[in-house]
Amino acid sequence: MARTRAFDADDVVRAARTVFWRTGFDAASVPDLEAATGLNRSSLYNTFGSKRGLFDAAVRSYLDEIVRPRLRPLQTDPIATDAILVYLDGLRGAFDTLDSLPATSGCLLINTAGSPIADDAEVARVVSDYRDELRVAIGAGITAHVGAVPPVEAARLADATTGLVVAAFALARVAPSEAAGLLLTARDQIGAAAVTAGTLPGTATQAR
Repeated sequence: MARTRAFDADDVVRAARTVFWRTGFDAASVPDLEAATGLNRSSLYNTFGSKRGLFDAAVRSYLDEIVRPRLRPLQTDPIATDAILVYLDGLRGAFDTLDSLPATSGCLLINTAGSPIADDAEVARVVSDYRDELRVAIGAGITAHVGAVPPVEAARLADATTGLVVAAFALARVAPSEAAGLLLTARDQIGAAAVTAGTLPGTATQAR
């Protein structure tokens, strides 16, 4: 008779996700993963195939449980006019909470983009798809907030805001206050565009 699995795979993936998020794929040792998940090497490998299989599961979990819930208000129809500001403020709040994983470890996928495993074609595709999803969501949120602006200007603002968000994630580990400042810069740029477009009275910084 087959043995009944005595652990929750989702809980194991979440525990491993924290290790990968904090240290990266290459620095995450199997003993670290064993300690975090409470499973031995054979159980991990029997369930996920390899350390890489566990990492892939952790990345899927990160996207589904961390990234997309935060992006979802920017992907609804209709999008609330303040959704992009709420998104930026939520990230800034995470960076200001010094013991939070975003503050101490940034973004799992942005970190991965700068690590050796990003040379793997499948990992590179996942990172690229994540960046595209982020850019589309941010662009939609900006359009909902700013209103009708020339397409070229809207695209430029979406690209700039996405770049600031990515840079904030990259800085969060070493300078969380500077990361938060980049998000304020993004907020100001969006506010200024809304004032110029006539959809928001006052100054670019009034909504802080």
